[in-house]
Amino acid sequence: MSDTAAVYQFSAAQAWQDPQWRSDATFGVDSTGHITAPAGSSPAYLDGWVLPGMPNLHSHAFQRAMAGLAERRGPGDDSFWTWRETMYGFAERIDPDTLQAIAAQLYVEMLKAGYTHVCEFHYLHHQPDGTPYAQPEAMSLALIEAAREAGIALTLLPVLYMSGGFDGRPLSSRQRRFGNDVDGYLQLLANLRKHESHDVRVGVALHSLRAIPEHAWRGVVEHEALKNGPVHIHIAEQIGEVQDCLATRGARPVEWLLDHAPVDYRWCLVHATHLTEKETTQLARSGAVAGLCPTTEANLGDGLFPLARYLQEGGRIGIGSDSHISISPIEELRWLEYGQRLSTRHRNVAARKAGDSVGETLWREALKGGAQVADLPIGALDVGKRADFIVLDKESPLLAARNERSVMDSFLFAGNLSPVRHVMAGGKWVMRDFQHRDEARIAARYRMTVTRLAGA
Repeated sequence: MSDTAAVYQFSAAQAWQDPQWRSDATFGVDSTGHITAPAGSSPAYLDGWVLPGMPNLHSHAFQRAMAGLAERRGPGDDSFWTWRETMYGFAERIDPDTLQAIAAQLYVEMLKAGYTHVCEFHYLHHQPDGTPYAQPEAMSLALIEAAREAGIALTLLPVLYMSGGFDGRPLSSRQRRFGNDVDGYLQLLANLRKHESHDVRVGVALHSLRAIPEHAWRGVVEHEALKNGPVHIHIAEQIGEVQDCLATRGARPVEWLLDHAPVDYRWCLVHATHLTEKETTQLARSGAVAGLCPTTEANLGDGLFPLARYLQEGGRIGIGSDSHISISPIEELRWLEYGQRLSTRHRNVAARKAGDSVGETLWREALKGGAQVADLPIGALDVGKRADFIVLDKESPLLAARNERSVMDSFLFAGNLSPVRHVMAGGKWVMRDFQHRDEARIAARYRMTVTRLAGA
């Protein structure tokens, strides 16, 4: 059998092949885990609503194990910055084995929720005191192994982190394990690219404007390693960040980035919460993707992205679960819409013209944006794409009596029980009948790991 010979043949009761549902969809899956044209007879019948799996374009895997542990009020006003100190303290306990256990559990939960790919924005490079591990890429390799255990596609984004603020101050004691100089970072990328495969890609992450001194920017963004593949960056998440950027660089964060970096379709600007109308228009027209993480942005008190204007200008979006206070594309997309309704006091904000479905609009746009900055052929049930898809349970009460016009809106807005019954990722069934293929073992190891962390 050749590498491209079909090993599965499917027909679907209903399959989302943008821009519409098809009741006669048939397709094959080859031995490399990609979709092929249908061939042969007697296809397996997918009795349910079949959708492309959702890319998760922003994840800090280790933070899954601290979700819910920063919800007690401190002595003063709590903010992103007080949460960050709690997170730093937690991060000091994470080593490669711990990270793999946490990430594998997280990735299982993602698959069960309908994510079939994750962009891992990874900055825990060294030991807590900043000393490199004997194998400098040990923490990154733990994430690659966790993704393979779970069966999820991974775009690994090692983070360049050089300074502790816009003023160029050195990294604090709690930040030392994040740090690399440019040469060390480029060597890390080179080492990790040896591990790329059908399921793993390596891209670039620039932590934030405050973490890379201004004098280093041109050398960084002009380096060959950053001229190919995706580039992700945190930006304009908090008002304090905007104020500091104005004070030190004379421009707002997104304004400064668009003026100093070759921002285009390869770039993902994560959060981009605080934008002027001009920045919103410029970002939309750049072709970059706004990486939106509504549940984390709400949890941290970040603010609301100007979605309506951005979509009106043709902007591209994707979603991520970020700190993993929630792991659900349904909830991310629902709260992306609900935040806009609360701020504008209007309904159906994401739908741009009469008759448009909010659910279809959000799923479609998040698929496109996530695929664009993942560097993998994902996000559609088309020939040549990865066979990453989910099958919704046709017996779910949430979807009862729903048809092609209503099923996507009910999927996103009708309740909190996930109707995702089966998941195929990379041509392999990773979940059947709501159960992940290795769920019990991975969960047991995770429980032991977080128990140890709690006692540390």
